[in-house]
Amino acid sequence: MKRGLVLEGGAMRGLFTCGIIDVMMEAGIAPDGLIGVSAGAAFGCNYKSCQPGRAIRYNKRFAKDKRYCSWQSWLKTGNLYNAEFGYHIIPTQYDIFDDQAFDENPMAFYAVCTNVETGGPVYKKLEKATPLTYDWIRASASMPLVSKVVELEGQKVLDGGVADSIPLAYFESIGYERNVVILTQPEGYVKEHNPLMPLMRIALRKYPRMIEAMDKRHLMYNEELEYVRKAEREGRCLVIRPEEKLPIGHFSHDPEEMQRVYDIGTETGKKYLEVLKRFFEAEKT
Repeated sequence: MKRGLVLEGGAMRGLFTCGIIDVMMEAGIAPDGLIGVSAGAAFGCNYKSCQPGRAIRYNKRFAKDKRYCSWQSWLKTGNLYNAEFGYHIIPTQYDIFDDQAFDENPMAFYAVCTNVETGGPVYKKLEKATPLTYDWIRASASMPLVSKVVELEGQKVLDGGVADSIPLAYFESIGYERNVVILTQPEGYVKEHNPLMPLMRIALRKYPRMIEAMDKRHLMYNEELEYVRKAEREGRCLVIRPEEKLPIGHFSHDPEEMQRVYDIGTETGKKYLEVLKRFFEAEKT
Protein backbone atom coordinates (compact mmCIF):
# COMPACT_ATOMS: atom_id res chain seq x y z
CA MET A 1 0.00 0.00 0.00
CA LYS A 2 1.52 3.30 -1.10
CA ARG A 3 1.32 6.18 1.36
CA GLY A 4 1.04 9.71 0.08
CA LEU A 5 1.16 13.31 1.21
CA VAL A 6 -1.09 15.84 -0.52
CA LEU A 7 -0.28 19.53 -0.05
CA GLU A 8 -2.64 22.24 -1.26
CA GLY A 9 -1.42 25.76 -1.96
CA GLY A 10 -2.39 29.07 -0.43
CA ALA A 11 0.65 31.28 -1.00
CA MET A 12 1.99 32.42 2.40
CA ARG A 13 -0.55 30.22 4.19
CA GLY A 14 1.77 27.47 3.01
CA LEU A 15 4.07 28.32 5.91
CA PHE A 16 1.51 26.51 8.09
CA THR A 17 2.16 23.45 5.94
CA CYS A 18 5.92 23.98 6.32
CA GLY A 19 5.63 23.76 10.07
CA ILE A 20 3.78 20.46 9.87
CA ILE A 21 6.05 18.80 7.33
CA ASP A 22 9.16 19.93 9.20
CA VAL A 23 7.85 18.11 12.29
CA MET A 24 7.17 15.07 10.12
CA MET A 25 10.65 15.14 8.60
CA GLU A 26 12.34 15.48 11.96
CA ALA A 27 10.31 12.52 13.23
CA GLY A 28 11.52 10.38 10.34
CA ILE A 29 8.13 9.97 8.67
CA ALA A 30 8.76 9.03 5.05
CA PRO A 31 5.79 9.01 2.66
CA ASP A 32 6.14 7.03 -0.55
CA GLY A 33 5.07 10.06 -2.56
CA LEU A 34 4.23 13.75 -2.25
CA ILE A 35 2.09 15.87 -4.53
CA GLY A 36 2.17 19.63 -4.09
CA VAL A 37 0.14 22.43 -5.61
CA SER A 38 1.52 25.97 -5.86
CA ALA A 39 3.04 26.78 -2.45
CA GLY A 40 2.57 23.11 -1.61
CA ALA A 41 5.07 22.29 -4.34
CA ALA A 42 7.39 25.24 -3.73
CA PHE A 43 7.71 24.40 -0.04
CA GLY A 44 7.05 20.66 -0.24
CA CYS A 45 10.11 20.03 -2.42
CA ASN A 46 12.16 20.50 0.76
CA TYR A 47 10.67 17.23 2.03
CA LYS A 48 12.29 15.30 -0.81
CA SER A 49 15.57 17.16 -0.28
CA CYS A 50 15.38 16.39 3.47
CA GLN A 51 15.75 20.02 4.56
CA PRO A 52 13.47 20.88 7.49
CA GLY A 53 13.51 24.58 8.32
CA ARG A 54 14.68 25.72 4.91
CA ALA A 55 11.42 27.25 3.66
CA ILE A 56 10.75 29.42 6.71
CA ARG A 57 14.41 30.40 6.84
CA TYR A 58 14.72 31.82 3.33
CA ASN A 59 11.25 33.38 3.37
CA LYS A 60 12.11 35.33 6.51
CA ARG A 61 15.59 36.22 5.26
CA PHE A 62 14.30 37.68 1.99
CA ALA A 63 10.92 38.93 3.22
CA LYS A 64 11.81 42.57 2.59
CA ASP A 65 14.22 42.03 -0.29
CA LYS A 66 12.82 43.61 -3.46
CA ARG A 67 14.68 41.04 -5.53
CA TYR A 68 12.53 38.26 -4.04
CA CYS A 69 8.92 39.46 -3.98
CA SER A 70 7.94 43.03 -4.86
CA TRP A 71 5.86 45.17 -7.16
CA GLN A 72 9.16 46.41 -8.56
CA SER A 73 9.89 42.84 -9.64
CA TRP A 74 6.41 42.56 -11.17
CA LEU A 75 6.83 45.78 -13.16
CA LYS A 76 10.31 44.80 -14.30
CA THR A 77 9.88 41.09 -15.02
CA GLY A 78 6.14 40.39 -15.04
CA ASN A 79 6.51 38.21 -11.94
CA LEU A 80 5.73 39.35 -8.42
CA TYR A 81 8.03 36.58 -7.16
CA ASN A 82 11.19 37.10 -9.19
CA ALA A 83 11.69 33.93 -11.19
CA GLU A 84 15.47 34.07 -11.52
CA PHE A 85 16.24 35.27 -8.01
CA GLY A 86 13.69 33.15 -6.18
CA TYR A 87 14.04 29.88 -8.06
CA HIS A 88 17.61 29.87 -9.32
CA ILE A 89 19.78 32.25 -7.28
CA ILE A 90 18.48 31.59 -3.76
CA PRO A 91 18.64 27.77 -4.06
CA THR A 92 22.11 27.78 -5.62
CA GLN A 93 23.82 30.67 -3.82
CA TYR A 94 22.09 31.86 -0.65
CA ASP A 95 20.15 28.95 0.87
CA ILE A 96 21.44 25.92 -0.97
CA PHE A 97 18.89 23.36 -2.10
CA ASP A 98 20.32 19.86 -1.61
CA ASP A 99 20.12 18.52 -5.15
CA GLN A 100 21.87 15.27 -4.22
CA ALA A 101 19.48 14.49 -1.38
CA PHE A 102 16.51 15.28 -3.65
CA ASP A 103 17.86 12.93 -6.32
CA GLU A 104 18.63 10.10 -3.91
CA ASN A 105 15.42 10.21 -1.88
CA PRO A 106 13.14 7.44 -3.23
CA MET A 107 10.02 9.45 -2.37
CA ALA A 108 8.15 10.35 -5.57
CA PHE A 109 7.50 14.08 -5.99
CA TYR A 110 4.82 15.65 -8.17
CA ALA A 111 4.10 19.31 -8.88
CA VAL A 112 0.68 20.31 -10.23
CA CYS A 113 0.34 23.03 -12.87
CA THR A 114 -2.49 24.27 -15.07
CA ASN A 115 -2.15 24.20 -18.84
CA VAL A 116 -3.41 27.63 -19.89
CA GLU A 117 -4.34 26.43 -23.39
CA THR A 118 -6.56 23.58 -22.20
CA GLY A 119 -7.48 24.76 -18.70
CA GLY A 120 -6.65 21.27 -17.46
CA PRO A 121 -4.17 20.00 -14.87
CA VAL A 122 -0.61 18.92 -15.54
CA TYR A 123 0.82 16.44 -13.04
CA LYS A 124 4.58 16.63 -13.42
CA LYS A 125 6.71 13.98 -11.74
CA LEU A 126 10.07 15.50 -10.83
CA GLU A 127 12.80 12.97 -10.10
CA LYS A 128 16.03 14.94 -10.39
CA ALA A 129 16.88 18.43 -9.14
CA THR A 130 17.74 20.41 -12.27
CA PRO A 131 17.10 23.98 -13.41
CA LEU A 132 14.11 22.61 -15.35
CA THR A 133 12.76 21.03 -12.17
CA TYR A 134 13.08 24.38 -10.39
CA ASP A 135 11.07 25.95 -13.21
CA TRP A 136 8.29 23.37 -12.99
CA ILE A 137 8.01 24.13 -9.28
CA ARG A 138 7.97 27.84 -10.09
CA ALA A 139 5.23 27.30 -12.66
CA SER A 140 3.10 25.44 -10.13
CA ALA A 141 3.24 28.53 -7.89
CA SER A 142 2.88 31.16 -10.63
CA MET A 143 -0.37 32.89 -9.79
CA PRO A 144 -2.40 34.50 -12.60
CA LEU A 145 -2.26 38.31 -12.81
CA VAL A 146 1.02 38.54 -10.92
CA SER A 147 2.97 35.97 -12.98
CA LYS A 148 3.86 35.50 -16.61
CA VAL A 149 2.81 32.32 -18.37
CA VAL A 150 5.64 29.79 -18.09
CA GLU A 151 6.58 27.77 -21.17
CA LEU A 152 8.10 24.38 -20.33
CA GLU A 153 8.61 21.31 -22.50
CA GLY A 154 6.10 22.47 -25.08
CA GLN A 155 3.42 23.45 -22.58
CA LYS A 156 2.24 26.84 -21.36
CA VAL A 157 1.44 26.62 -17.67
CA LEU A 158 0.52 28.54 -14.53
CA ASP A 159 -0.66 27.93 -10.95
CA GLY A 160 -1.78 24.34 -10.43
CA GLY A 161 -4.48 25.40 -8.01
CA VAL A 162 -6.63 26.66 -10.88
CA ALA A 163 -7.20 23.15 -12.30
CA ASP A 164 -6.71 20.88 -9.27
CA SER A 165 -6.37 22.55 -5.89
CA ILE A 166 -6.42 19.41 -3.73
CA PRO A 167 -5.25 16.50 -5.90
CA LEU A 168 -6.27 13.66 -3.60
CA ALA A 169 -8.38 11.95 -6.29
CA TYR A 170 -5.45 12.03 -8.73
CA PHE A 171 -3.05 10.58 -6.18
CA GLU A 172 -5.51 7.80 -5.39
CA SER A 173 -5.88 7.12 -9.11
CA ILE A 174 -2.14 6.38 -9.45
CA GLY A 175 -2.04 4.00 -6.52
CA TYR A 176 -1.66 6.06 -3.35
CA GLU A 177 -4.29 4.39 -1.20
CA ARG A 178 -3.47 5.96 2.15
CA ASN A 179 -2.94 9.72 2.17
CA VAL A 180 -2.39 12.62 4.51
CA VAL A 181 -3.94 15.81 3.18
CA ILE A 182 -2.74 19.14 4.57
CA LEU A 183 -5.12 22.05 3.96
CA THR A 184 -4.48 25.72 4.67
CA GLN A 185 -8.06 26.77 5.37
CA PRO A 186 -10.08 25.78 8.48
CA GLU A 187 -13.06 23.43 8.52
CA GLY A 188 -16.16 25.12 7.15
CA TYR A 189 -14.30 27.24 4.61
CA VAL A 190 -16.17 27.75 1.34
CA LYS A 191 -14.41 29.31 -1.63
CA GLU A 192 -16.35 32.07 -3.37
CA HIS A 193 -16.28 33.24 -6.97
CA ASN A 194 -13.14 35.20 -7.76
CA PRO A 195 -13.96 38.94 -7.64
CA LEU A 196 -10.98 39.65 -9.91
CA MET A 197 -12.46 37.80 -12.89
CA PRO A 198 -12.89 40.99 -14.95
CA LEU A 199 -9.12 41.54 -14.71
CA MET A 200 -8.46 37.84 -15.32
CA ARG A 201 -10.48 38.00 -18.54
CA ILE A 202 -8.26 40.82 -19.78
CA ALA A 203 -4.94 39.34 -18.64
CA LEU A 204 -5.74 35.86 -19.97
CA ARG A 205 -7.71 36.88 -23.06
CA LYS A 206 -5.49 34.71 -25.27
CA TYR A 207 -6.46 31.64 -23.26
CA PRO A 208 -10.27 31.22 -23.14
CA ARG A 209 -10.12 27.78 -21.53
CA MET A 210 -7.95 29.13 -18.74
CA ILE A 211 -10.51 31.91 -18.20
CA GLU A 212 -13.23 29.28 -18.01
CA ALA A 213 -11.24 27.28 -15.47
CA MET A 214 -10.65 30.41 -13.39
CA ASP A 215 -14.33 31.29 -13.57
CA LYS A 216 -15.32 27.86 -12.21
CA ARG A 217 -12.45 27.42 -9.80
CA HIS A 218 -14.57 27.98 -6.70
CA LEU A 219 -16.95 25.21 -7.78
CA MET A 220 -14.07 22.80 -8.40
CA TYR A 221 -12.45 23.66 -5.09
CA ASN A 222 -15.61 23.18 -3.05
CA GLU A 223 -16.30 19.86 -4.78
CA GLU A 224 -12.79 18.72 -3.95
CA LEU A 225 -13.26 19.71 -0.32
CA GLU A 226 -16.33 17.49 -0.20
CA TYR A 227 -14.37 14.66 -1.81
CA VAL A 228 -11.70 15.04 0.89
CA ARG A 229 -14.34 15.01 3.64
CA LYS A 230 -15.84 11.81 2.22
CA ALA A 231 -12.41 10.15 2.02
CA GLU A 232 -11.76 11.26 5.59
CA ARG A 233 -15.04 9.74 6.81
CA GLU A 234 -14.19 6.50 5.04
CA GLY A 235 -10.74 6.38 6.62
CA ARG A 236 -8.86 6.65 3.32
CA CYS A 237 -7.11 9.84 4.34
CA LEU A 238 -6.07 11.84 7.35
CA VAL A 239 -6.80 15.55 7.01
CA ILE A 240 -4.89 18.23 8.88
CA ARG A 241 -6.16 21.80 8.70
CA PRO A 242 -5.74 24.95 10.82
CA GLU A 243 -8.26 25.34 13.62
CA GLU A 244 -9.06 28.88 12.50
CA LYS A 245 -8.21 31.28 9.70
CA LEU A 246 -4.47 31.77 9.51
CA PRO A 247 -3.22 35.27 10.40
CA ILE A 248 -1.54 35.98 7.08
CA GLY A 249 -2.55 37.01 3.56
CA HIS A 250 -1.45 35.70 0.19
CA PHE A 251 1.65 37.88 0.43
CA SER A 252 3.70 39.01 3.42
CA HIS A 253 6.85 41.02 3.98
CA ASP A 254 6.76 40.58 7.75
CA PRO A 255 9.17 37.94 9.11
CA GLU A 256 7.39 37.88 12.47
CA GLU A 257 4.04 37.22 10.81
CA MET A 258 5.63 34.41 8.80
CA GLN A 259 7.10 32.91 11.96
CA ARG A 260 3.73 33.00 13.74
CA VAL A 261 2.05 31.04 10.96
CA TYR A 262 4.95 28.58 10.79
CA ASP A 263 4.74 28.12 14.57
CA ILE A 264 1.03 27.34 14.30
CA GLY A 265 2.03 24.67 11.83
CA THR A 266 4.72 23.17 14.04
CA GLU A 267 2.36 23.07 17.02
CA THR A 268 -0.26 21.41 14.85
CA GLY A 269 2.32 18.94 13.59
CA LYS A 270 3.33 18.03 17.13
CA LYS A 271 -0.31 17.62 18.10
CA TYR A 272 -0.88 15.19 15.23
CA LEU A 273 2.51 13.49 15.35
CA GLU A 274 1.49 10.21 17.00
CA VAL A 275 -1.64 10.05 14.85
CA LEU A 276 0.52 10.59 11.76
CA LYS A 277 2.90 7.83 12.78
CA ARG A 278 0.06 5.38 13.34
CA PHE A 279 -1.67 6.38 10.11
CA PHE A 280 1.42 5.87 7.98
CA GLU A 281 2.41 2.66 9.70
CA ALA A 282 -1.05 1.03 9.49
CA GLU A 283 -1.21 -1.69 6.85
CA LYS A 284 2.25 -0.73 5.65
CA THR A 285 3.47 -3.09 2.94
